[in-house]
This record gives sequence, C-alpha cells and structure tokens, in this order.
Amino acid sequence: MQIFKRISILSAAALLFIATPSYSQIFKNTDSAPQGAVVYSLPQTSIRVTLKVSLRNFSAGPYASFSDKYLGVSAERSSRKSCVIEEVEVTPLIEADQNLSVALNMGNSKNASANFLSLCSQGLIVAPGYITPDNVQMRFPSPVQPAFNEAVANLATQTTQLYKSVTNEDGEVEKIAVPQTQTVAKSAEKKAEETAQLIFRLREKKIDILTGDTDANYSGEALGSAVEKINQLEQEYTSLFLGKTTVAVQQASFEVVPKAKNAKQNYVVCRISDSQGLLPADNMSGRPVYLELAVTEGKISPEASAEEIASSKGKVAYRMPLVVTARLTDGQSVLGQTRIPVYQFGKICYFPLDLALGK
Repeated sequence: MQIFKRISILSAAALLFIATPSYSQIFKNTDSAPQGAVVYSLPQTSIRVTLKVSLRNFSAGPYASFSDKYLGVSAERSSRKSCVIEEVEVTPLIEADQNLSVALNMGNSKNASANFLSLCSQGLIVAPGYITPDNVQMRFPSPVQPAFNEAVANLATQTTQLYKSVTNEDGEVEKIAVPQTQTVAKSAEKKAEETAQLIFRLREKKIDILTGDTDANYSGEALGSAVEKINQLEQEYTSLFLGKTTVAVQQASFEVVPKAKNAKQNYVVCRISDSQGLLPADNMSGRPVYLELAVTEGKISPEASAEEIASSKGKVAYRMPLVVTARLTDGQSVLGQTRIPVYQFGKICYFPLDLALGK
C-alpha cells in the first residue's frame, strides 16, 4: 500500500542514530543537505484529471440533396465533426514539494521515530522525491473516415440517332437514321433515382418474405437471415442519402499542480477540439477545460519566507492541507465538482525538536 511504503522509507531513516548534536532546519532543494541528517519533504498536491471523449465524424451522403425528392425525408447536406465528453474523473495525488525539504539530525535518541510515523501516516510529511504511484493509460485512436458504397453502376449506355444524307436512284436526297451507341457517366441525380428504386424494392421484398407472399419458402433461421441481409442492404443504400456517422473514443489524463501564490486559482487542464479531440493545455486550437479551486473555509497560506525558513532551526516542520472545492468546467457546463485537500495551500506548522526526541 502507498501509505505503508512511505512509512517504511521514513521510519528507517528516523531510526538512524548519529552521534552529533540534534538540529532541524528547512532548506531549499538547490542547497546541499547537511551531512549526517535525515531529509524529508513537505507534501504538495497535484490534481489528475482523466477525461474520456467520443469523436463523432458525420459524413453527408452523396445523394443528400435528392433525399426529399426520392425518399421523402430530409437529410443533412454538410459533413461535420464533434467531440463529446463522456466521463470525467478528478483524483488528488500527494507528492514531495521540490521547493521545501527538511534536514533533521536526531542525535543518539532512541525514541524519536513515533512522531515521524504519525506525521507520515497522515501524509503531513513524505519521503524526498515521493509521488503517488499510479499507472496512467492514454488512448488516442485515429478517427475512421466513413466510406460509401455505390448501389448502382456509374456508367450507362446511351444511344443517339444521327442522320446522314444519301442520293437514291432517282437522284433525290434522303436522310437515313444511323444510331450511335456510347458509354457515358450517369449524373448524380440519375444514380440517386435508381438507388431509391432499389430501396423501395428491398422494402417490398421484405414485406413479401414476412407475409409469405413469395415463391421461396423461408422459415426458422433462414427467415431471420434473409430479413437481416435485406436490412443491411437497405441501411447501406439509405446512408447514401442520409449520411454516415463513425465514433472513436479517446482517453487521457492531465495533471495540474496548484500554486499558492496565484491570485486566481483557475487552471486550464487541457483543450478539446471537435476535429482533433483532447489536446494539451498549450495547444490553442481547442476550447479550454478549466479547473477552478474555491476556498470556502479559511484562506490560502503564503509560501514560506526566508525569515520563516531561518527561524525554523531546532523545530520539526510539517504541513497541514487546506480543503478546497474543485470544479471542472467546459465553457458554461459544469462537468463535476468535489472537495479535495491541497497541501501547498495550507500552513507549515512546527513542534519542538525536543518533543520528537522524546525529551
């Protein structure tokens, strides 16, 4: 378990017996830790937001403009893409604050570990470099472009009557018809008309099968299979008028580390594009998803000053979290809201080193 892992790391360090005078001080991680000291970190909260979205790609049918005329139904004539949020999960994680560490030398005391075990089990101190272990999976499948299968042939045979003049035996000029046959491409409307006729014939055939008004004898599985096949063909042909929609699912996690010094606690978690799906926060081609942190009780404590760090010698430092309300929004829509503890918003507290040493 995560908490027991933290306890084992710190309790082992806390039981080191170093025959030097005891002391404790906060220091920046850019500074080197005093030799022989036990080093632990103050915790901070990172917020992981996991989103699952569906990318919907609608392609208008090639015969959409003839749908009213030949099928009697209206069809959308413009293709479009959209991205819809399906699921949202917000998870607070504890990690070591890289800006604040504590060097502690407990001398040769044998009773110093109890307070550290208690602070560690409550998450008020953590091991240096600690971060909540978790497996994060990211899925970014490529959207599938819908394809239409023509129901009728693209070419047709067209016969044209030509005339040529000939002189008969009496010396009179006559016009004689000369038919000329050629292959031409059908117009979109002609193909739409023939496809609509196929759709209606399929519907008539299905009714004949279901009512038994057919020369073939369908029963049991054969009946179901025949009707299913007709339905598939009808759906495929109808999509040439009404269009097709494909759906691809994306899932990804994004993390935000709140900063106590920010005047407004609003963060862009990620961005969403109707054509590309989930995007990182710095990609300006999508609309933003915001994480808003609201303090309902108490107030955010300022970061530790140089004077506070200097006066921390001889004291054991730990950090108490501040509980805030986290709200995730997409434009004007609230996707979810929950309460989470944010350690870097809370106070840094101290107790005398003598108490940790059991004196």
